[in-house]
Amino acid sequence: MTGTKTTQRKAIAVLGAIAAAAAMFASGGAHAQVKIGFIGTLSGPGGALGQDQYDAFMLAIEQKGGKLGGVPVQVIKEDDQLKPDVGVQAATKLVERDKVSLITGVTFSNVMMAIHKNVTNAGVVMVGSNAGPTPIAGEQCSPNFFSTSWDNDELHEAGGQLSTDLGYKKMYVMAPNYQAGRDAVNGFKRDYKGQIVDEVYTQVNQPDYSAEIAQLAAAKPDAVYVFYPGGMGVNFVKQYRQAGLLGKIPLISVSTIDGSTLPALKEQAVGSITSAPYSPDLDNAQNKQFVAAFQKKYNRVPSMYAAQSYDAANLIDSALTKTKGSVTDREALRAALKSADFQSVRGSFKFASNQFPIAPFYRVDVVKDGSGAAFANKGKIDIKTRANLASMCKIRS
Repeated sequence: MTGTKTTQRKAIAVLGAIAAAAAMFASGGAHAQVKIGFIGTLSGPGGALGQDQYDAFMLAIEQKGGKLGGVPVQVIKEDDQLKPDVGVQAATKLVERDKVSLITGVTFSNVMMAIHKNVTNAGVVMVGSNAGPTPIAGEQCSPNFFSTSWDNDELHEAGGQLSTDLGYKKMYVMAPNYQAGRDAVNGFKRDYKGQIVDEVYTQVNQPDYSAEIAQLAAAKPDAVYVFYPGGMGVNFVKQYRQAGLLGKIPLISVSTIDGSTLPALKEQAVGSITSAPYSPDLDNAQNKQFVAAFQKKYNRVPSMYAAQSYDAANLIDSALTKTKGSVTDREALRAALKSADFQSVRGSFKFASNQFPIAPFYRVDVVKDGSGAAFANKGKIDIKTRANLASMCKIRS
């Protein structure tokens, strides 16, 4: 009998402890693990970009002891294979089955366009760290979407301004035929003040550019501007060099020669000029520790994709710190994200009204060094004409 009473008292004590813990969680005194979905292109020619995003995001979490905002996080990784339909399947799984509170990553704009509306309409907060298709920075913006990168237009407005600043009167423009490629050309045109000899759209993941390069050479432009992210860029630059054009017709690019592709190109990219939102030699304390930590862990120099994703992790960390780890009050979570109270590897960071960052762009040259090639930051680009997509966004603060 005594044993039964003792057992009952123990059971009551256990139930009481469980009830107290439940009450504490409900009142916001502590919070369970936060689930974050990561969607990126992790395979195929664009796989290096998504891998950089993922690696940098996980590095930030590792540096914080497996937590963001003091709360344990579980990151569920999905490879979209650069296929919009696969991206939709991944997003649906993360939202409906895995019940994630946030989704981050997304490498290519065609995937972002396919998943953006479904995710944000479901009430899940997205923190994109690369793809920035123009529509979602403007009329299709959402209060549930934040970006730590750029919108496609401004990325290439910088390229157009740089080409104008360099004095090129006749430009030949090339890009893959998808959302980001078309945005690239439109953005470039906005700030380039010379003549565009021709604009050529090639297939996504096209491996051979010999025919297009021959046409380019015959057109005799002052310079060529290209947007070929990932493996597309590696193939194009190698073939451009092999055709003997890199020393004759200057190559200006965006998201083509960067930290994800330079290891494969090395000295073959020397002499090219890039317009970029990030350079690994940016002189601030946060960037210096990031570059050192990334190189130590992954044995490579971080790209802009890595930098933007590292910022995304630290942005989420700052927001969860403000909400004390809670993700249930979406309005409070969005307000905490919007405040952007974190140290960016790019220096100062704040959001425009469309929740895309207000951030500088740089001229970054590829120069020869002991390892074959390196990036040299030549200073900021002063973009003269902007699309002002934020004015088309109806988010209300």
